[in-house]
Amino acid sequence: MPPMRVCLLYTLICILCNGCAVVAVADAAVTVVATTVKVGAAVVSTTVDVAAAGVKAVAGSSDKK
Repeated sequence: MPPMRVCLLYTLICILCNGCAVVAVADAAVTVVATTVKVGAAVVSTTVDVAAAGVKAVAGSSDKK
């Protein structure tokens, strides 16, 4: 039977490796959310620009000189 220190070392290594995996997964999730928010903001901005252009086109077309 291995000494208690060896068993403790193996247990500690397993816990630390799992902890790294959790941090990596959490980091990836945060990156995905940040990218989604950035893309969503760009889509909203583009939609607002297109809507404003449409309103200007409609409002400007009825003006007669």
